[in-house]
Amino acid sequence: MSQKNQPRIRRIVLPSGREIEVRRWGQPETDDRELHVCPNCCSELVQPTDWSQSVDGCFELTLECPNCEWQECGIYGRAQVEQLEDELDDGLIALLDDLHRLTQANMASDINRFVDALNRDLILPEDF
Repeated sequence: MSQKNQPRIRRIVLPSGREIEVRRWGQPETDDRELHVCPNCCSELVQPTDWSQSVDGCFELTLECPNCEWQECGIYGRAQVEQLEDELDDGLIALLDDLHRLTQANMASDINRFVDALNRDLILPEDF
């Protein structure tokens, strides 16, 4: 069966929670939007909540925005999915860097309080 005779299926979750399926016949559209950007609120925190690979090398993803709760289920090409993976990896690296800095700041604060307590003779043998 040729690509023209196969429908392009996109599932959309309406604000009411009802899910509809939109089928389009003809040449597949090229959707070049960045998948990590929410089309509803422009947040750059869109994340996949479900995914599967289809037989034609494309991927079916369910995307969700944590800010406005927008959801979409669609079929996307390899290039778009790889770009989304790169954005997710960059986000993970940023989170780990922030966690490292926060851990260091907390540890420095704990050490400063401990040294202050030692200098003021507030630490007793019974504390250990």
